[in-house]
Amino acid sequence: MTMDTVIRQSGFVTVVDIRRNIVQGKEIDLPRSVLKAVLNEGHKQILFNLGKVNYIDTSGVGCLMSAFTSVRKQDGELKLLNLTKKVRDVMRTTRLDTVFDVLDDEVSAIRSFRQSNTAN
Repeated sequence: MTMDTVIRQSGFVTVVDIRRNIVQGKEIDLPRSVLKAVLNEGHKQILFNLGKVNYIDTSGVGCLMSAFTSVRKQDGELKLLNLTKKVRDVMRTTRLDTVFDVLDDEVSAIRSFRQSNTAN
């Protein structure tokens, strides 16, 4: 999409590498526009790789929750990968680490979609 994101497929899972902070302002539009494009293409198993996101503010947290809800409404699944320490701390503080599946290894994350898919 832009140099700030890379969208790639790993089997049936769409991996979105986000490479900038998720904060109020134009930066908040990035995850929204990427998610909209991915969902419009029919992809419903989505993994946000946040390994290059050093900071997320309350608007960014709201953006992730909105993304989570949008994907769920389309019977999809959104998981988070490679949270940096600061982002992980925000997720713990807001208790969103209990809402999202948060994984540290991409291979395991991809497999977790398969496991949850076969359970349905």
